[in-house]
Amino acid sequence: VSAHVLQVMYLQRGELNRETVFPMHPSSIHGVEDMSTLAELHEAAIMHNLFLRYEKDSIYTNIGSILAAVNPYKQIAGLYDATAVALYSKHQMGELPPHIFAVANECYRCLWKRHDSQCVLISGESGAGKTESTKLLLKFLSVMSQNSAGTPASERTTRVEQALVQSSPIMEAFGNAKTVYNNNSSRFGKFIQLHFSQNGNIQGGCIIDCILQQ
Repeated sequence: VSAHVLQVMYLQRGELNRETVFPMHPSSIHGVEDMSTLAELHEAAIMHNLFLRYEKDSIYTNIGSILAAVNPYKQIAGLYDATAVALYSKHQMGELPPHIFAVANECYRCLWKRHDSQCVLISGESGAGKTESTKLLLKFLSVMSQNSAGTPASERTTRVEQALVQSSPIMEAFGNAKTVYNNNSSRFGKFIQLHFSQNGNIQGGCIIDCILQQ
């Protein structure tokens, strides 16, 4: 099984002193899309690069094959609309700026290139945006499924995709709770499995809950 990793996080301000600060390379002053290209790769350089991009509403940054996402805690116009889905569905990984749709598209393409199952691992602290990232992945794959099946745009959502996408609010109603960091924090983990046909459309799937927390 090939794995794709998405790390979601939020930024916190803290105090540092000169003894604990690493030197910063000039290339990181404006921020880079892939942090594996940084000359100085350490925690301070990573956090500074994420912060620079966060200030410009560029909440996605690559670290090699890993995508780091910072929760913006606001709506960013055009970031997840139909135009963005269509754009990323036509390009391979690395041809466009880092985005969760780029990971979803690479996962979808690898189903046919490698002819084996694909896995997306989403991790992060409470309130980082893991649940929302999962919804966005399902949204992209649902659109790709319907486009591959040749279904008209007006009928893109079938009963299978609709059931998978709309299951999230139901599970959140039973398994989410308010915490210090998040008013709607998932108190459980989810394993979502999708089954694709030879034509590339979703034929079925299941959601298994795990790691229940009190």
